[in-house]
Amino acid sequence: MKKKLVVIGGGAAGFFCAVNAARMNPQLQVVILEKQQKLLSKVKVSGGGRCNVTHACFEIEELVRNYPRGAQFLKKAFHWFNTNHTIEWFSERGVTLKTESDGRMFPNTDSSQTIIDCLLNEASKYHVEVITNCAVNTINYQNDIWKIVTTQQNIQANFICVAAGGFPSAEKFNWLTQLGHSIEIPIPSLFTFNMPKNNITTLMGVSVNNAQVKLAGSKLQTKGPLLITHWGMSGPAILKLSAWGARELAIKNYQFTILINWLGDISEQALRDDWQDIRREKGNQTLGGKNPFGLPNRLWQYFLLICSINENQKWASITNAEQNKLIQTLTAHSFSVNGKTTFKEEFVTCGGIDLKEIDANTMQSKKVNNLFFAGEVMNIDGVTGGFNFQNAWTSGWIAAKAIAELA
Repeated sequence: MKKKLVVIGGGAAGFFCAVNAARMNPQLQVVILEKQQKLLSKVKVSGGGRCNVTHACFEIEELVRNYPRGAQFLKKAFHWFNTNHTIEWFSERGVTLKTESDGRMFPNTDSSQTIIDCLLNEASKYHVEVITNCAVNTINYQNDIWKIVTTQQNIQANFICVAAGGFPSAEKFNWLTQLGHSIEIPIPSLFTFNMPKNNITTLMGVSVNNAQVKLAGSKLQTKGPLLITHWGMSGPAILKLSAWGARELAIKNYQFTILINWLGDISEQALRDDWQDIRREKGNQTLGGKNPFGLPNRLWQYFLLICSINENQKWASITNAEQNKLIQTLTAHSFSVNGKTTFKEEFVTCGGIDLKEIDANTMQSKKVNNLFFAGEVMNIDGVTGGFNFQNAWTSGWIAAKAIAELA
């Protein structure tokens, strides 16, 4: 009689576990339960619809530095399945990945449907049954058999892999804590900063390639592209700060101050040291012309405006007071943040099943036999750039291998 694996969750981690387990052990009957009508919804919207599959980060030591939570756990897991394996796995199935200048990796087609089709084809090839609109109410383990009560039917299984994604509240984990598992309280990660009524939002769409963003009153700072939006600020630099500061910013109820160095690696002191040379070089040119820092013109004009500097003024005639205000604005521009914006399908949760209760080499629960976890349901989250999908592929594959061998 065939052994049965039920995977709870039809996202990236769930599908990767299911298709690999079915492939590794043809005698295993595999079923995916998805509570929504849609499958692989995060894959669909990721990377603006292109799917940021992984990141061109090939050394494990370097790779784990991109996970605010779960780095030590993943250090073990990545020995089994890492970026190199992800690229190879998709390549073997006809999906070539390309690397962009910032290290993000996408399918050559620039379409997330390529990844979705690949996973659906694997599910079909290895006879994985997929049941949608099927939410799990309870799971119980008795006499080495899992009994799963869902909104559609009652199912029995030998193995369960929970790949249900991040939950918005602690109560949503009750069906897992009732099995003896403990959780880290879930809160949002990877969110954008709201700056209501701040006039910088009139520059929506303007971006800077390498800004440094610091949380005032802390050591927390990040660097990267920054985007001004109609509600405040976004872009990798902001999203990374939200991930590393997820717990701290939640305690502050998302009301805090950030300091932006629009010049990235150029410190205030370095700019002061170079200022006289810039003035001499620019001399008779007007300040409103092309700026020497490579900043977008609209942003530069905005800086002159808030520093009360006439754009027709010559560089040679700038006063000490104007100079100081402009240097301060360029290297330590202060903004009050009041609230956040999260996009439910794309962004991730900080928190989940306590990693001390999961074996990183198998993804099996240390509390309950034949119970496995994959993806965001665990207390693992990465910064933006393909790192959360890499966790999904890694944990899904490891769980699949362990289950296939046990079966």
